[in-house]
Amino acid sequence: MPRSAQHLLQDAGSVQSLQGPAHRHRKQLFLDLMTKESVERLGQAFDEEWVSAVHWWQVRGEVVLHDELRPLLTAAACRWAGVPANPATVERISRELGLMIEKAGAVGPVNWYARWRRRSTEKWAAERISTLRRSGPAAAGDTPAAAIAFHTDEHGNALPADIAAVELLNLLRPIVAVGRFMVFAAVALHQHPEWKEILRAGQDADLDCFAQEVRRYYPFFPFVGGTARETLEWKGHAFKAGQWVLFDLYGTNHDGRIWKDPESFNPARFRTWHPDPHTLVPQGAGDPAAGHRCPGEDITVDLIRRATRALAAETRMTVPAQDLSINLTRMPALPRSGFILSGRPGPH
Repeated sequence: MPRSAQHLLQDAGSVQSLQGPAHRHRKQLFLDLMTKESVERLGQAFDEEWVSAVHWWQVRGEVVLHDELRPLLTAAACRWAGVPANPATVERISRELGLMIEKAGAVGPVNWYARWRRRSTEKWAAERISTLRRSGPAAAGDTPAAAIAFHTDEHGNALPADIAAVELLNLLRPIVAVGRFMVFAAVALHQHPEWKEILRAGQDADLDCFAQEVRRYYPFFPFVGGTARETLEWKGHAFKAGQWVLFDLYGTNHDGRIWKDPESFNPARFRTWHPDPHTLVPQGAGDPAAGHRCPGEDITVDLIRRATRALAAETRMTVPAQDLSINLTRMPALPRSGFILSGRPGPH
């Protein structure tokens, strides 16, 4: 990917910048953190942060959901990772993580500013790593942050502190980025109210279907870049070793040869869907253990499910008139309004 995006999203020396055995070894660190129990712990932290936040949203009267989800998800992610932070730190870190996500597709001064702000977040993460290392593995506990702090590379060497800090951010930032999918889920519930009723009365299986359709239908990053590892020909197109190529994520998720009526939002399509790592590709394609596909898709789906369940059940907040159009030239994309919610006093 372009250096301007790489330095904001992954940075040099991170797992996504590696290839071959080094990549597979580092990637396994992240895969090992995505157990069912770990996903559940993060989900519980999110639920608790959501319940606390909704009360204050109602008191304040009107909020922009996207803006509110950043600190909420940051707090949940920090708790889960084992680096809990006070509210002021959460607010600062959430703004900086948000800039990494929102300005990754930008060039020029706004991108430079976001990269400058990233240094502050990396310093905070490096301090957390150093604290864990000073305490030792036993005292650090069984947390994702501790796993990174004491991880060794394929040669048995500890990660340099700055690289470990980058990898800690590579755990936290994608969780905050899930907020965009949550906003799209809110849009879908508003524009397809029949699904709100289905989900209120339905089974968890329908929540899974809804979350997957949100990931398929709505745009996030439209494509990812990669390089050909060897010279090859594919469907009449010749690629030279080392040639940079783009994989069209949004186009694949909307390909009529794969999906029936792809421009319609229809979660029911996933009731009979057989998982295929090469057709539903909002976070990359293929085997996450062997390639560069995101290892955290289970976390993404679970968090979308939890937010969707909460939004479908919410009766104290309303959706005022607003501009929910989506600019597909913006990377990553988002409804123009950020999704405004209006609160009204609940029963006493």
